This record gives sequence, C-alpha cells and structure tokens, in this order.
Amino acid sequence: MATNASLFERAQRVIPGGVNSPVRAFRAVGGTPRFIARAQGPHLWDAEGRRYIDYIGSWGPMILGHGHPAVLEAVQRAARDGCSFGAPTEREIELAEAIIAQVPSVEQVRLVSSGTEAGMSALRLARGATGRSKFIKFEGCYHGHADALLVKAGSGLATFGHPTSAGVPAEVVRDTLVLEYNNLEQLEAAFAAQGDELACVMIEPIAGNMNFVRASLPFMQRLRELCTQHGALLVFDEVMTGFRVALGSAQSLYAQAIPGFAPDLSVFGKVIGGGMPLAAFGGPRELMKHLAPLGPVYQAGTLSGNPVATACGLATLHEISKPGFFEALASRTQALVAGLMGAASDAGVPFVGDSQGGMFGFFFTAELPQNYGVVMATDKERFNRFFHAMLDRGIYFAPALYEAGFVSAAHGAEEIETTVSAAREAFATLR
Repeated sequence: MATNASLFERAQRVIPGGVNSPVRAFRAVGGTPRFIARAQGPHLWDAEGRRYIDYIGSWGPMILGHGHPAVLEAVQRAARDGCSFGAPTEREIELAEAIIAQVPSVEQVRLVSSGTEAGMSALRLARGATGRSKFIKFEGCYHGHADALLVKAGSGLATFGHPTSAGVPAEVVRDTLVLEYNNLEQLEAAFAAQGDELACVMIEPIAGNMNFVRASLPFMQRLRELCTQHGALLVFDEVMTGFRVALGSAQSLYAQAIPGFAPDLSVFGKVIGGGMPLAAFGGPRELMKHLAPLGPVYQAGTLSGNPVATACGLATLHEISKPGFFEALASRTQALVAGLMGAASDAGVPFVGDSQGGMFGFFFTAELPQNYGVVMATDKERFNRFFHAMLDRGIYFAPALYEAGFVSAAHGAEEIETTVSAAREAFATLR
C-alpha cells in the first residue's frame, strides 16, 4: 500500500514541489502532506486509510459536506448527457438566475472556470468600463494569481505595488496601489491623491487568506462613499465568502448594517460550483454590457459554463437555499469556535477566534487582528505545533496560519465535540 510519504516522493519527481497548488505542500507547517483517497460527509481518508474530520472542505466549496446525495445525482445525470459542448446550455441560464435571485446587486453574470479567472476578468471590466487603469487592493487580500493582482506592499501610504512573484514584470503592477486593510487614514489619503484615476477598489469583505479578518463597518461604509464620490467601482471578491457566510453572501451582511449599501461588481467561486471548477463575476446590466460580444471588453473560455459543473453548482445552491440552512450552519460553526476558545483558555494559551456562517478563523493572540501586519506578528510557531497535534488526533485544519477554515452542514455535534476534545489535549502540549 502506498503511504503519504511514498506518494509525496513520487509526486515530487513529476510535479513541481509535489503539489498542484503550493499550500498543499505543508511547507508552512512542515511534515508530509496527506494524500486524500476519498471523502464522505465531514470526513476525509488519506492514502494510509486514516480518517480526519475535515475543516478545509476543498477550501470552501463543500458547504454540504462530501458526497451529498442530491449533488451526486445531479452530477451523474449531467455527465451522462455530456461532459462539455462548447455551446450554450439551459443550465447556464438556471445557474445565473439562481445567483442573481440571492444577490440584489447583480443583474447579470458571466460564468468562468476559476476564481482567478473571475477576479482578473472583473478587473478588466472595471478598467474597460471606466477608461481608467489604476486600482486599489489591500495587503493580505488574495484575488487569484493574475499578474496585476499578485502584489503585496509594506505599510507605506498608497505604495505602488511590487510583484511578489518572479515572472511578473514591475511595469505590470505599476497601476496597482496597495493599502493596509481596515486603515481609514490610508484610504482617505489614497483617494485624495489618486481617486479620480482609479478604475476600482477590489476587496475581500472578509479576508480568508490572512486567516479570517473582517472589514469593519466604518471602513466599508467610507470605502463605498469614496468610490461613489470619485467614480471608481467597488469590486467585492466573494470567491470565499459568496454563499458561504450567508445566503446573500457577505455583501448582504453589510447591506443590513449600511443603508443602501451594494458593491458595483461581485466575484464568486467555490460554493457556486459545489466542488467543480466554476466561478462567476457579475453586476448591473449597464456594467456587464461592456463585455464581448456586446462591448469591447474581451473575455472568453472554452469550459465556461461547463454542463457538469453547472449541475453541481445548481444542486448545491438549491440545498443551501432551504429554510434554516444557514442558521444551523452558523450555530455549528459558532459552537466550534467557542469550544476551541474555551479549551485554550482552560490551558492558559492566548487564542482568539471568529466566524460568520460556515467560515471561521483563529489566531494565537489575545485580540482579533485587523490587518495583515498584525496577522504576521501572531505566534506562527505555536500554530504549527497545534496544527500537527490536531492532525495527529484526526483533525484536519488548513496547513497554514494564513488560511480560514470551513464547517459544512455534515458536521454535527459529535464532530464538534470530538474536535474540541482533541483541542484540549493539543493545547495542553502548548503551555
């Protein structure tokens, strides 16, 4: 029988780093990646037959858990009819209608195959619609690996970005401005200096790639005001949060607290594909008309609107739209975070967590971080030890301090209790 170690050794001979997405390599935490053989409900089984309670959920899509019967049936039925046509299908319309029905800011959507593709296309659309080139992103927010978006900067005010990947020419990111998340002073200054040249501001309303950090209400309200004032588009990257933190996505939470709030463009992924490669971007008809074939902003994709992926996504959206689904999911997630915090407190370990809907995060520090710099200063070494202590006890958290976690509808009281019990043992080793 192949082991995780032997598979990793074999993989490294034919795949760079042995993985097809970097975080899977366990470089941040050390050790050997687990090669997953199968999954069901809230559980994963690795190549050695070891079972884990899964809090990654394919990085968010598996909101129903693995192998949900309604989703499997829809996918199998669609696959029998054909895997790809390169032509329109009715199911693409149905999925677009399902997304629009839950997100009032969106009147039309374009389906694509990945969150990166959706993010880069939304940026191109914003630039094409406004006739401007510059845009703002925030340090610690990840919008895919398109060149112009692969930028991180220090805390300097409105610093022009510098590439954080080899192969990205400096001139490609010369129009990318990077600000500190939740920093109102920087935001005001950036708009005062550059506001009338900005095509858009792109933001994760709840950042999931610096673990779990919310944009504050005052920050988001002022951001909306400044974008409107200067004619810049507000682009919500809801690849993670879309249909995961609430049925109406994160923007519905801000709309409840800020009268009249809505983004101009939205980017979705993960949950809307149910585990298949599918994403989307959308907004008002007046903006979306700039896309080809109606307008001059070109975007295309051979597998966009794939019939099997749309079947998977539709079945998932149907299930999560049932009454009480998100209340139950949020309750489970809150119970997990509260249990972890209680176990840490009993062990005298500095620890704090937060959650929304089925998304959560935690940090080894006393207070919730508000930006990337603070996240970077939290106790990484202690996190790594905790990660391995939990993995040894059959609990699979994200193998990096900077990634959010996910609870599914398949996680029940037993899984939560088992996780908290394992955490009590793990925290005891961290004193």
